[in-house]
Amino acid sequence: MSRLRPELSGPERLPFLHALLVALVVSGGLIVVGCGEGEPSGGEADSAANVVPPDEVQRRAEAARNRLAQNEGGRRVLRAIKAHGGLEAWYRAPTSSYTWEYANKDADLHFKSFLVVDNRTRRAYHDLLTTGSYDSARPVDARFAWDGEQAWIAPDSIEQPNPRFWALTGFYFQQIPFVLADPGLNYEALPDDTIDGTPHDMVEITFDQGVGDAPGDTYTLYLDKETGQVDAIRYTVSYGRDVEPGADLPETFFDYEDYVTVHGLTVPTHFEGYTYADDEGPGDTLRNEAFADSISYRRPFDASNLEPPENARVVPLPGTD
Repeated sequence: MSRLRPELSGPERLPFLHALLVALVVSGGLIVVGCGEGEPSGGEADSAANVVPPDEVQRRAEAARNRLAQNEGGRRVLRAIKAHGGLEAWYRAPTSSYTWEYANKDADLHFKSFLVVDNRTRRAYHDLLTTGSYDSARPVDARFAWDGEQAWIAPDSIEQPNPRFWALTGFYFQQIPFVLADPGLNYEALPDDTIDGTPHDMVEITFDQGVGDAPGDTYTLYLDKETGQVDAIRYTVSYGRDVEPGADLPETFFDYEDYVTVHGLTVPTHFEGYTYADDEGPGDTLRNEAFADSISYRRPFDASNLEPPENARVVPLPGTD
């Protein structure tokens, strides 16, 4: 597939080698060393507040295995999770944090943030580093967050990205297949489909009504037949649309590339999105792209960063304000 990049200049250009990460081999695994701006100080000390109790890890892993074992689609997702590190490694991770850089030509959007997510509560905060149009992002001093009930962005003059949508969207893309073990999901095994002529196991994921802000979303996984690894996904976006789960919405083909292993979890660092049509498959023109850098699953979560400052603007779910 062709690779079209925004024609940017200076520090706002999506860097050609942005996904090259500094890594150290520690105990046989790859630990990504933070190398991007926005990385918090204070290290990744495994304090008591930053360690998931072993009994909780086992309890959640067993419950997820039981959910996923109910049908062939769920079993395929479980195999993918094992290929990427396993349920125990995921539930052992108290947080997810990294720099997320995203550009979308159709939405005329390009931003970069450093995010920290509490994996258990799914609360999240971002240091917004750059934002702007697709070909003209600019450095900013801004923040946004989701506290589990409301989303805000500060200062209130910042219009993009939408904090309600983007507080967890980058997290969700980055943490597939692990997040697909959550309760309230439905799995359907589909016939094989191909990427560049190579057959893949396929599974479609839908959401129960009332799960999240966008229960009409769907995710379709392309799984390597030998390893179970997620090579790509297709997804729909129902956010802000009054649709039922499983509604027929346009799909985007999202290629997952440049995997690294961090704290036992194998995740992509480069994502490429293309239009998708049932009769033709993925298109050739890049429509959106993302990079993840400075990845960690051990950084502490500072809940004080969820508190909106005086110059914050609260962004409600569309149709509820």
